[in-house]
Parts: sequence; structure tokens; C-alpha cells
Amino acid sequence: MSPVRFGIQGCGQAASFHLSASRNNPDVQFVSVCAPDEAALLRLAKRNKLRPCSDLQEFLQTGIDAVLITTPHHLHPSLTQAAAEAGKHVLCEKPMANSLEECDQMIAGARKAGVKLMIAENHRFLPAHQFIRDAVASGAIGDVFLVRSYEGAYDNPKKILDPDAWMFSYDRGGGGALHDQGAHKFAVLNWLLGTVDSALCWCAKVLNSPPSKGEDTAMVLLRYKNGAMAEVTVSTATVHVPTNRLEVHGTKGTILEDHDWERPVKVYPCFRTSGFSQPFQSPELEHGPFPQYYTISFRNEVAHFAECILNDTPPAFTPEEAREAIAVTHLAYLAAKKRSVATLEELKELVRTKGTRSLFEGLDEATWKNYENLRW
Repeated sequence: MSPVRFGIQGCGQAASFHLSASRNNPDVQFVSVCAPDEAALLRLAKRNKLRPCSDLQEFLQTGIDAVLITTPHHLHPSLTQAAAEAGKHVLCEKPMANSLEECDQMIAGARKAGVKLMIAENHRFLPAHQFIRDAVASGAIGDVFLVRSYEGAYDNPKKILDPDAWMFSYDRGGGGALHDQGAHKFAVLNWLLGTVDSALCWCAKVLNSPPSKGEDTAMVLLRYKNGAMAEVTVSTATVHVPTNRLEVHGTKGTILEDHDWERPVKVYPCFRTSGFSQPFQSPELEHGPFPQYYTISFRNEVAHFAECILNDTPPAFTPEEAREAIAVTHLAYLAAKKRSVATLEELKELVRTKGTRSLFEGLDEATWKNYENLRW
């Protein structure tokens, strides 16, 4: 069956990253592209020698084996369902969906159709994060008790301020920076630490965006069921090149990771056994500061999904794990609305009785309007 023939839904920045990253993989062939913006569609199709389709059903009949969805978040569930019903495997960009109910629908639809579904969470396929996961799982730094994580992904303020732009909106974007960027952080932290127990969260606007738009900055404190504590800070307003940082502190040592470093990981041994006589270790890993790490991780995730199709194996990052990352995002939103600690059990009860969408009612009122004190 090699190569796996992919069609791509959407023609934005994510689509371009994926096409560029997988260009030299003999197991992956992009065949067609579908998007409603005819001008952008034709440009992307011409540049990458793809068949352009403005009609979804025509697109699904272009001889493809799988669909890569790179559209606005609110379209993920319906496009996943359409692809699955057509017998196509689905690789869908993060965040999985804007509600837990929609996540469940995507999982059920793929299972019923007998196709594979994976969320394109590139942080799970970054060599630096895979090294950290292996080190933690092996007990190299003992029991993890504290994690600190940061993502700053400065974006054009117009996307935040424009009420007609879908990004960071509650209805189409599923929330602000916490939903858009937090999906990255929670997918990795859950991988390292297991299941979340409770959360405390502050959401803020440092830009004067309309009430229909979510926060551009957020800080979350998490308590995991294994006792570990984690701090997650995200912002799409911090003024610097997009980057990520991670600290993992255990009883036998510490791991520091920074996407801006050429060697992104530093491992510090336990002072109890080393007496500080050993310097930190920085393993050789495939990496490069932004945007190189995007290319590496995008290439790896598409290659892995193609291998799953060719070998009929389940994805390493399951859709259930992707759903749990969204659950932590929603747990944080619940805590922000409560202005106090929220537990996972409280979130489950809310979903059962009112539904996930009820989280967004009044959420803007609970968001700090920090722009009132700032000069840009």
C-alpha cells in the first residue's frame, strides 16, 4: 500500500508546515487539497502539485487513503465524521475538538467506521519530549514532584482583536490561548504524570479583545493523582519568537528543556550521589530552534501515522489521550469561572448535567482585563 496517499483539508500555515515536513518521506504522498478559499486553495495546490477540490465529496474520491485535517477547530468533528464514513483514516490537527462531547463523537465515529484516528499533537513527537518521557519512565530522576511549563506563541494581534477572526473565539476556536496552546502542554504533562486531580486557573486579557474572544494569557496550577504539582503558563501576547520551556523536578534529579537551545535538554544528577562533581548532561537529539522543531515534529507525527496505517497498528498518541488533554483545558476553565480549585469529578458532573459548552457562559466575565493597566 506504500505510499499512504493523503488528502489535506485546509490551506493555512499548518497545512504548509505538514507538506514541507513530509516532502522526503517515501511512505507519504499528498495527493489533493480541499478548502473553501479558492484563491488560497489554488496557490497551495499549485505550489505543492496537488489536486485542488472545493467540494468535500469530490475530495474524498481522489484516491486517498487518509485525510489530514488542518482546518479551524470547530470543523474537526464534522470533517472527521465525513472522512471516517468514506473509509478514510484521519490525522486531525490539535486541539481535538471544542467540547468533550465532540471528542467522544470523533472517537465513536472512527471506531464504527473501522478507521484509524490520531490527533496531530506534534509535541508528543518531538525528540526532546520523547527523551524526557523515557527518562522519567525509567526512574532516572526518581519520583517527579514538581513540573513547570511555558509556551509563548506570539501571534498577530489582529487575530485576537478582530471579532470576525475564528482564532481564539469561544464559538469556533473553543477558547483562547489556554485551549489553543494548552492542548500541547497538557498532552505532554499527562504523558509524564498520569491523571489530573484538580486545577486552579487565572485567565487574562492583556489585549482589549471583544467578549466573543477568549483569553490571550493564562496560568494554571495542576495537582496530579500521583501527588505531583505542575504549573502551566501560556500566552499568545508575549513578544518573542514562539518557544516552549519545561522543568521536571524529581527526587533523584532534574531535567530542563528549552526549545531555543541547540541541545534542548539538560539532565542534572542527584546531588546526594554526585556531590555536584558531575556537570549536567545534554544528550545529542535531533532539534533546532523555531521553526526547525516544527518541521522535525510534524515530519515524525505524519511518518508515525503512515506506519500505523501500513502496519495496522494503533497510534502511540491515542484519541483518548487527546481527549484527556482537552479535559484538562476545560477543568482549568471551570476553575477560572469558580475563582477557586476545581476537581476532575466536578468537571465530569458538569459534562453529565449541563454539557461542556456551558463552561463558556460567563467565562469572559471571569477573565481579568489586564489591558486596562498596560501601554502597548
